[in-house]
Amino acid sequence: MSGNYKSVFDIIGPVMVGPSSSHTAGAVAIGQVAHKLFSQKITQVTIDYYESFAKTHRGHGTDFAIIAGVLGMKTDDLRVPDAVRIAKMRGIKVKFIEHEGKSPINHPNTAIVTLANKDKEVKVAGCSIGGGTIEIRKIQIDGHEFFPAGPLPIIICLAKDGKQNSILESLACGEDFIVKKAERSISSGCCLLEFDLDKKPDEQILEHIASMSKELICL
Repeated sequence: MSGNYKSVFDIIGPVMVGPSSSHTAGAVAIGQVAHKLFSQKITQVTIDYYESFAKTHRGHGTDFAIIAGVLGMKTDDLRVPDAVRIAKMRGIKVKFIEHEGKSPINHPNTAIVTLANKDKEVKVAGCSIGGGTIEIRKIQIDGHEFFPAGPLPIIICLAKDGKQNSILESLACGEDFIVKKAERSISSGCCLLEFDLDKKPDEQILEHIASMSKELICL
């Protein structure tokens, strides 16, 4: 079994509203990642589609699925098919763009989700690899940019002043998980850390990291 799937149930896919685990459930999951990273009121959403997503997003429900995730809905939420309408009712501008040519992250089911308001912009480049499982291969948060390996879980934390090394040491000492990759970005005096893990740390470790962070997001 591929390391991208944690169990046989990941291959089967989640309980969902919509026709396709790759084009619907996976799309919801990509939107959910953007939702978690943005964590503010959204005024504008732009979805850039590539390859298979660009050709089939309307018929396979990818549009409403990604917007459902952006709004924080789960795959089995009965409101998923109405997500685009709900977003517009909330005053969110929604735009879908189809691109010709190859995906910039080298996968046929690629969507780049950009969320914005007057103070913040988040861009997530994700792909749906089947069974509702996704990979996140690029993240931009204002002036910060990361290139994760792809598979979740991923941790993003905004370190408190002087705490970045302590956070790195805490994760390096974890016994039940492996840090596969770590990146650091410093911009405008803020230090953002990104970690690719083989599995999610237990709550005690997450609470310890949170105590050294201004913000902690576990994807």
